[in-house]
Amino acid sequence: QVQLVESGGGLVQAGGSLRLSCATSGRTFSRYTMAWFRQAPGMEREFVAASTRSGGTTLYADFVKGRFTISRDNAGNTGYLQMNSLKPEDTAIYYCASRAYYSSSYRASRDYNYWGQGSQVTVSS
Repeated sequence: QVQLVESGGGLVQAGGSLRLSCATSGRTFSRYTMAWFRQAPGMEREFVAASTRSGGTTLYADFVKGRFTISRDNAGNTGYLQMNSLKPEDTAIYYCASRAYYSSSYRASRDYNYWGQGSQVTVSS
């Protein structure tokens, strides 16, 4: 079993930055693809970013390209999402997710079988 725990959320003004962390335990982190999703009130959960096991390949939703960076420290069993130039529309609960199996699909919630509890990010205008 894999446990994921997010931290680093909070309240920030528009244009500010936050870094989310996703601490993992239970299995070797380097064997897992990881991703970040978010869910705003009344909206469906949406893909934000993903990283392959080595971190050598990253994918981003168009609305965060150039502003957010996904990274991982496999030795420290932790993933990160650096969020810069935050906008009010980035307000949501952010979830980290992971999977151990191979798939060519990265952008759907169903592609992942382990989830954290979520971290609230609020961006004020």
